[in-house]
Amino acid sequence: MAQNLADHDRSPATRVIVAVFDGLRPDFVTPELTPNILRLAARGTWFRRARSVFPSVTRVATSAIATGAPPAVHGIVGNAFYLEGAIPERIFDTSDIGMLRRAEAHHGGRLIAVDTFGDVLARAGKRLAVVHTGSAGSAHFINPRARANGHWTFTMLGTEATQTPEAVEDVIARLGPLPERQLPRLDELAYGGRVMVEHVLPVLKPDVALIWFNEPDTTFHYRGLGSQEAKAGLQQADRAFGTILDWVEAQPDGERIAVIAASDHGQISTGSVEPLFEAARQAGFDVSNAKAVDGAAFLATGGISGEIRLRGNDRSQIERIAAWLMEQPTIGHVFSRGSGEEGDIAGTLSLDLIGAGYAGRQPDLMFILKSSLQADRYGLPGLGAMTPGDVPLGGGMHGGINPHELNTVLIVGTGTGEVGSVSQEPAGIIDIGPTVLGLSGLAKAPSMVGRDLSRPAREEARIRRVATGRGAFTQQVEFAEQDGRRFILGGH
Repeated sequence: MAQNLADHDRSPATRVIVAVFDGLRPDFVTPELTPNILRLAARGTWFRRARSVFPSVTRVATSAIATGAPPAVHGIVGNAFYLEGAIPERIFDTSDIGMLRRAEAHHGGRLIAVDTFGDVLARAGKRLAVVHTGSAGSAHFINPRARANGHWTFTMLGTEATQTPEAVEDVIARLGPLPERQLPRLDELAYGGRVMVEHVLPVLKPDVALIWFNEPDTTFHYRGLGSQEAKAGLQQADRAFGTILDWVEAQPDGERIAVIAASDHGQISTGSVEPLFEAARQAGFDVSNAKAVDGAAFLATGGISGEIRLRGNDRSQIERIAAWLMEQPTIGHVFSRGSGEEGDIAGTLSLDLIGAGYAGRQPDLMFILKSSLQADRYGLPGLGAMTPGDVPLGGGMHGGINPHELNTVLIVGTGTGEVGSVSQEPAGIIDIGPTVLGLSGLAKAPSMVGRDLSRPAREEARIRRVATGRGAFTQQVEFAEQDGRRFILGGH
């Protein structure tokens, strides 16, 4: 751990600002693309081994940032998953604000039952303001009780996509109409930066402000990781971030304003589209991967990774389809329920091991399609397979445990003027919430697994590998463990 971060003046920061760049891989942080992120790194600590959670998808990761914990604690187990009690007729799309409101109503406003850093701030009488350019679900999960907390969430999707529609109304009155959507999201990124520096920071003056940039993730998906459009989106996000750093540096108390730059996950390129569920049906399994729930024996979701849920009580069915999955050459990992390292089905690893075993919501099985460190068409490492979806072949995807999906940007600038440094300590998105609270002079919630990165670790890190298999199928996952936290480094 770099001494200058761990040993800085422990008086609380006057404010904390968090900027999240959706889908940003650390190897895209370069002088050409992200000079302002590097500008923060020059006066902060860059945690180069930072990791996302599994599945490495946005709304799962957003919830992990908010709660300081993996999905086994916060309960959002996928971007899409079956939540039978709340939405029995279809797969729960966590980006859909209508479904979110149904799910929250069913759970009494506690779909995420554990505390978020927003909840802790609210109890301490502190305010959180969020400027969000991504999905309604991601805007919701970063502070799921924003209205009850007396907080403020602006979303680029308009008044219907937030608990605090007055936030959108106030911004439009001050800055003008919301920009039209385009790819890359250049106008939205610039507008979001303006919301921060012209309204949130100088007018609302929250104790904690968070901005979520929807690039480079969106254009990575639909144009490819190395495309000029994706680079343009990232450069625009970095420019907007630069205006925030300019504002901080212009303040009389600028050296006491802490700034965190982060990403929620990375991405890899897709080299093939695998018709996994069609193959399962041809093998005699009654599997449905449709959005609307029908009478099929199994419900499935896909992508780079996915879940399979049994409808009914015949557990032998799960064992049969798990065995079939492990025979498929495109499958890299299979996880099942279980309280130890190995799942309750021979050859599988447990969902608990990888932090996805939330009781009552965990699927029967999760799978990950194979990926590699092979270079894509742009010469970028990380190439994988996906099930059919709306992302074109060659586009970027995420959701698995390839190192380039898991490795995230995480830079903590405490505002004390320290010289930039690099840490190789284990860290990840579950540490962001506890660090925000620590910099604000507050203790983390008991449910938070992550730690405050502005303080030194208590113990040395350990690297551990867990492997199992069945027949010709073998799988392994590598972890870094420290201070009660477990980070997935990768697997094969």
